[in-house]
Amino acid sequence: MMKSNNKKKPKSRSILTLTLTLFIILLFIFLIYVFTSTPPNPIPLPKFPKCPSNGGGDHKFLLYAPHSGFSNQLSELNNGLLMAAILNRTLVVPPVLDHHAVALGSCPKFRVLTPSQIRLRVWDHVLDLIRHGRYISMADVIDLSSVSTVVPTIDFSNFVSFWCGIDLDSICLQDSDTQSSALNRLRQCGLFLSGSNSNVNKCIHTVDVDCRTTVWTYKQSDPDGTLDSYQADEQLRIKKKISFVRRRQDVLKHLGPGSEADSSTLLAFGSLFTGAYKGSQSYIDIHESPGDDRIQSFLGMINFLPFVPEIRNAGKEFAEKKIGPSFLCAQLRLLDGQFKNHQEATFSLLKQKAEAVKQEGPLPVHIFVMTDLPKSNWSSSYLGELDTDSSSFKVHVLDNGDEIVKETAGKIAASHRQRLSHCPYKTPDLLLYIEETICSCASLGFVGTAGSTIAESIELMRKSSFC
Repeated sequence: MMKSNNKKKPKSRSILTLTLTLFIILLFIFLIYVFTSTPPNPIPLPKFPKCPSNGGGDHKFLLYAPHSGFSNQLSELNNGLLMAAILNRTLVVPPVLDHHAVALGSCPKFRVLTPSQIRLRVWDHVLDLIRHGRYISMADVIDLSSVSTVVPTIDFSNFVSFWCGIDLDSICLQDSDTQSSALNRLRQCGLFLSGSNSNVNKCIHTVDVDCRTTVWTYKQSDPDGTLDSYQADEQLRIKKKISFVRRRQDVLKHLGPGSEADSSTLLAFGSLFTGAYKGSQSYIDIHESPGDDRIQSFLGMINFLPFVPEIRNAGKEFAEKKIGPSFLCAQLRLLDGQFKNHQEATFSLLKQKAEAVKQEGPLPVHIFVMTDLPKSNWSSSYLGELDTDSSSFKVHVLDNGDEIVKETAGKIAASHRQRLSHCPYKTPDLLLYIEETICSCASLGFVGTAGSTIAESIELMRKSSFC
């Protein structure tokens, strides 16, 4: 009989069990240490912003994020001034953004950027404006002297230098290390101001409600929190899976004295754009304040904010010296967005007005035209007919090459050189503002493009009897 070979197997399973047990014990001890001990040097908050604890002082600021074209940005400036007056804060005046560089979206469709998103996009765009020499403050274009006694203001570039503790000129220096360091700190500061890292007590309070949920009011008879008249209809709710409910909120109650927001040095809104829609306002519904004489008076002051004297004088000079005392103005927006499909209707209105003025005489009728249609393309449109009918009409235009435009731009640019001496400089584009001023002086009438905010601005200027 053969003997069986009973060799002992290695005790590998016992060794593995012992190793795992030891590892678990060590891990348990490490976790206890991590969660019960206090780090000797906790990570400090950024040295910016300049809150009360590190030099912010008693000043309280209000910041907002503009967007879209100049007319929308001007409307938001008005609303920013109004909010700052109600909340007793210093308004941070933004620069003029490139046309549609930042877009909000659609409030009626409940499809908009969040306040945090639009604040950050504006921040990035402003840094781009500075680096490429296109920074021009709204206060360089709009005369704020009439409202300065009610609402103090500070330019965005000065505020950023103060708040973030950075000389903005440093992002334009040739020293790459200095430039890189400054840009990095500015991006960190931008994230902080956008509210990406949440609010910081007594430092910054971000207003993170928007037109999808809120309509700001002030001392109205309706109870605070009342449902707004405009809500998403059933079809939109189902199609877009919308659950937002719009309520009317008193801005003073929610953001003024006694509120959490009031204790913060900086109050940061998203967009402050509002517009009429189906019997309501998209975001701000403050048109009168019968219970507050100060705000009621201020509403009258900001109803029309004029251009700065340099722009006003340039427009008047061109009208008087290049056109004459009597002329018709036509503002024709033909190539942008929805206006492409309404060219025929736009030209029809101009033709009716031009023929009516022609019948009254004398001839030729002087017409100033501001349009986005290049003159090389006029021949196939009614503008071509006007331009060739020299016995009946004399057409005038203005472009960036005209001496009066270049001279005015040079005057406005002086403030840029003082503000950002090391950054590149490009001549600011003031053509639109001078054109609007010229149209406000048209004694024979004005024909504007239906639905254009530029036309609305000109109509408001004409009502102010500027000329």
